[in-house]
Amino acid sequence: MANTSTSLLQTVKQSLQQSRLDNAKAALEQLFLLNINEHETAEALYLSAVTCRLAKDFQHAIRRIDDLLALRPDYGRAYQEAGYCYLAMGNQQAASSAFFKATQYNPALLTSWQQLLTIYTQFNDHKAKDIAQQQIAHWQGLPAPIRGGYDLMYENNLVDAERVCRQFLQQHKHQPDAMMLLAEIGIQMKVYHDAEFLLESCIALYPDNQRAVSLYLGLLAKLGKHDLIEHQVTALPATVQNSTAMQMALANACLGLNKTEQAIRIFNSLLAADPDKPAVWLALGHAHKTAGAAEQAVEAYKQAAHYHPSFGDAYWSLANMKSYRFTNEEISRMQDRAESPSLSVDDKVHLCFALGKALEDSKQFDASFAYYEKGNALKKATLSFSIERTEQAILQQVDAFPVDVGAPSSKGFPAPDPIFIVGMPRAGSTLIEQILASHSDIDGTMELHNILALASQINTPAMQSQLADQKETQSTFVPYPFAVAHLTHDQRYQLGKAYIEQTRCYREQAPFFIDKMPNNFMHIGLIKQILPNAKIIDARRDPMDCCFSNFKQLFGEGQEFSYSLDDVARYYQAYLSLMDHWHQCYPGDILTVHHEDVLDDLPGQVARILDYIGVPFEEACVAFHQTQRLIKTPSAEQVRQPINRSGQGRWKPYASHLDALTKRFQ
Repeated sequence: MANTSTSLLQTVKQSLQQSRLDNAKAALEQLFLLNINEHETAEALYLSAVTCRLAKDFQHAIRRIDDLLALRPDYGRAYQEAGYCYLAMGNQQAASSAFFKATQYNPALLTSWQQLLTIYTQFNDHKAKDIAQQQIAHWQGLPAPIRGGYDLMYENNLVDAERVCRQFLQQHKHQPDAMMLLAEIGIQMKVYHDAEFLLESCIALYPDNQRAVSLYLGLLAKLGKHDLIEHQVTALPATVQNSTAMQMALANACLGLNKTEQAIRIFNSLLAADPDKPAVWLALGHAHKTAGAAEQAVEAYKQAAHYHPSFGDAYWSLANMKSYRFTNEEISRMQDRAESPSLSVDDKVHLCFALGKALEDSKQFDASFAYYEKGNALKKATLSFSIERTEQAILQQVDAFPVDVGAPSSKGFPAPDPIFIVGMPRAGSTLIEQILASHSDIDGTMELHNILALASQINTPAMQSQLADQKETQSTFVPYPFAVAHLTHDQRYQLGKAYIEQTRCYREQAPFFIDKMPNNFMHIGLIKQILPNAKIIDARRDPMDCCFSNFKQLFGEGQEFSYSLDDVARYYQAYLSLMDHWHQCYPGDILTVHHEDVLDDLPGQVARILDYIGVPFEEACVAFHQTQRLIKTPSAEQVRQPINRSGQGRWKPYASHLDALTKRFQ
């Protein structure tokens, strides 16, 4: 079947090159009769639109494009094709909007920029014209293979993009644009260690390349390496350091390092120079929210929406305050904006989630679910997440760490400092963190990326070459997690030591600290091998409450399983299965804390958790809501309130829409 579909797609392409439209149409008809995958469907719909346009059947072409965008709303070339159709139909305004969207989703579409330049020139839009000219100059200045590689990357064809880029680098070693492209591909593939090395090398070779610096800082932010960002920015020349982009990077790094007051000063300084900066207002709102200044956060988010009325993230940030209630007038305006054909997919996603929350608060549950469902579907369509791959990754953890693996004290770095809180997002982990961070012996930090980075590091060539039993592994790649079994005692010690050293910048002076990255439940085997004395708390919540709460939450990064009810249910089941395995591997070493038990008996559960960690009981842990600290998760406002049951049973008004959950958990 695959060969048949591949052959037919090739026939269509060749026929279009030869202007044999009838042959292209015939091959497409055969193709659509096959059971083809999503990627092939998207390509077939695109080629069908091109065929219809060349045949001057513009209405049919637009219908094909609409079908394609319903499947892949971020498909840049689809918007470009729509632009050509609208131009041919004499609708210049629609063409301009389509070409603009094309460049937003695929900036490498040179012809879209050229079409926009022509349109902007006709309408004497000098500012837009200048931007288009700059973009044209940039993309024309790149080697053709690299521009093609970017095109492939933006259309989510990462494998071919990487192949093109590596072929170019073989003949043009250390070419900066190629190095940056390969790094960007690595970031999308989540091969962060390789991407970081590439960008470090690029900056070392080309220290004046500001684009490389910006990419590097963005990656460091993604990895949570805020101390390195601070060092990088402060080392830049003053003229570069004082740019808005660099000051934003520095301020966000300060937030990551819990220097919130400094971050707020930087944001306010940028806004004093020019208040028309929606992204800065948004960042300022996040900073105030982290510090617990809810009123200031709300005002900043409203300013972001004022300067950019279609800024979806501003409305979602207001909704994500949890305590904010939209007026009927605000809801009506948001609904109008959400239906605007010129709205980007990203803005539409954010608006849909915001409307879901707004209508939930006003008890319009059916309408609320419709927006949650639409927002999740749009978001999922922009991702390449596969629940099957995730389930397979979990099975690999089980295979790599047999029940008798153990974690003797002779292995790893013996520090008792870390307390890992793992589990599903939205399972009460922030509440547990707030309780523990109220203790005088425990520092609260944030969701740290360091364990994920160390897991990625094990797959690098440098680490692979150092694996134990060189004779066995030197010619064979042993991927993580299976490679952990080949690590020497010293390697485990060094990895554990590296984790403690890397996380020191997030701590204060307490002997213990918290790492609240929920996804670390995937890596408990690695954690116990490199940090055998670490404490691990498994935060659990009723599956219906937990899964539906994930479905309602638009996450800033990761948690890609959450955008489908079926995916989140399967992810929850896979999480339970893996945790059962870890409990068998390390009996008595992992403490399970049920959110409902904490609600039922706060003092008793606090005493139980503190006893597990080995610190004395402190009343401040029961009065956790009075603790003044920085909190960076969606539950920030909620854990600053006394214990309550407002989050229980929130799924029940939506029960008629939740068959994917109820069939598994009810």
